[in-house]
Amino acid sequence: MVKIVQKENEVLHQPAGEVPKALFGSAKLKKIIADMSTALAREDDGVALAAPQIALPLKIFVVSGKIFTKENDLAEGKAKPDLVFINPELTNLSKTKQAMEEGCLSVRWLYGEVKRSTKATVTAYDINGKKFTRSGSGLLAQIFQHEMDHLSGVLFTDKTKEVKEYTPPHQP
Repeated sequence: MVKIVQKENEVLHQPAGEVPKALFGSAKLKKIIADMSTALAREDDGVALAAPQIALPLKIFVVSGKIFTKENDLAEGKAKPDLVFINPELTNLSKTKQAMEEGCLSVRWLYGEVKRSTKATVTAYDINGKKFTRSGSGLLAQIFQHEMDHLSGVLFTDKTKEVKEYTPPHQP
């Protein structure tokens, strides 16, 4: 079982490397993506995960399909598939910025405000090496920027001025 590493792990503080073209479409890359999706799905409050968060210094992040799924469908267990971004680049950011509260699965139970662009566009590759572009606003734009920070070795705690700690929910 793949574990999400925490802020003390050195891999979170170093830039990730490109996924080699030879890995596209491979069983190895499919397993990495499956491991990331599984680790993300285990976290009720998780919306995205970058490969460095499972100790792999690769430029990959996954956005949970649940953020694109209506509540009724979620209740019935019908979430949309996760979105996979390989070797992503932020190709456009709005000039309009907004302070948004953030947390992180690798910085558990700490939260802080980070000023982010309200709209963002990412160009990346899918698991088979097909290039695509995806734009988002609000939460999706925030996710894009947060995950791109992970791929650069930056945590949200490096950007926030004030960190608040919350008590984790009771785990049965």
